[in-house]
Amino acid sequence: MDNSFPYRKTFQRISILLGTFLLLSVAGHAQTSSIEGEVKGEDGKGLKDAIIKIERLDIKGNYKTKTDKKGHYIHAGLPLGNYKITCEVEGKDIDTVNNVRTRLGDPTPINFNLAEMKAKAAAMQKMAESGQMSKDIERGMTAEQKAAFEKQNKERAAQLAKNKALNDAFNAGREAMNAKQWDQAIEQLKKASELDANQHVVWANLADAYAGAAGTKNGQEQADLYAKGMEAFQKAIALKPDDAAYLNNYGLMLARAKKVPEAQEQLTKAAQLDPPNAGKYYYNLGAVLQNTGQYDGAIDAFKSAITADPSHAEAQYWYATALSSKITMSADGKVQAPPEMRGALEKYLELRPDGQFAGAAKELLTTIGGQISTSYQNPTAPKKGAPAKKK
Repeated sequence: MDNSFPYRKTFQRISILLGTFLLLSVAGHAQTSSIEGEVKGEDGKGLKDAIIKIERLDIKGNYKTKTDKKGHYIHAGLPLGNYKITCEVEGKDIDTVNNVRTRLGDPTPINFNLAEMKAKAAAMQKMAESGQMSKDIERGMTAEQKAAFEKQNKERAAQLAKNKALNDAFNAGREAMNAKQWDQAIEQLKKASELDANQHVVWANLADAYAGAAGTKNGQEQADLYAKGMEAFQKAIALKPDDAAYLNNYGLMLARAKKVPEAQEQLTKAAQLDPPNAGKYYYNLGAVLQNTGQYDGAIDAFKSAITADPSHAEAQYWYATALSSKITMSADGKVQAPPEMRGALEKYLELRPDGQFAGAAKELLTTIGGQISTSYQNPTAPKKGAPAKKK
């Protein structure tokens, strides 16, 4: 009888168990990889504390590390897979490398160079501006990037052509306006507005062209031109509501179209929007009201112009003339004028002793019994008429 048999059986059992253990050990050992690289700053030196963000693309997984003082980084223990590597500097993602497949053994190298990136960005910008692609850049572009560039280039060419047509039409319209060729100006500026309806300056000039044309017509034809001009001004103001000059010019057009309350509203808005030039806008409002015989409103407007700009000589004079509507005669036949009238006339003569209305101002002072200072210079011949509006 072989007494060694039980021992052989026990040895075989131990051998099987050890083999199973070794198999389990091999199966339980994960296969890992690593990513390593350098980050260089715009000065070409290693960049410290750049954040390297590692995002796994095949299944969910996010990892992070940062560069040392020499700009070097490494992240080991990564599962084999496909990754997106992003370099973050001072809170901003500056570059990304997609579809990085890691490997067993040596780390997968991924480097970032800010100087090269800056040069590439400048080259791309130049390329976008010129529409020309260099061979070096073309070789480094993916098919998707090339397709995107070609699309952008076509869109840019179309935009440049549109911009040229727009500028040509606008400039032709302006030249026609300067020559008072209103029909041609309207035609060109309408063309510009059709090319780009979001250009407030085009609408404002078109409105002025309609106003110029209306000034050469009368009756219904004039009214129709004013209506088109007012519509153009409304579009300009909708695009640029903070432009007081548009409101002023719109108000003057409304006044010429005999829409006085609306004109008053727009000119008041202009004055409120642009306080440094409020005197000019209130003066224009006063001129509109005085020319249409609304003297009470004119008095208030000219007074507001003087308050805003006491040195506005014409506002002083026309304030006095508007106040002349309040002159009465006493029972004994003496002229009784509002007390502010004399002050306004004297202020005008102080500001414009040789001004256009100096003679008329002196006559009015004499009429209401005011004293004429001998310090005033000899006036030019007075010119009668309504107040001129300021643009």
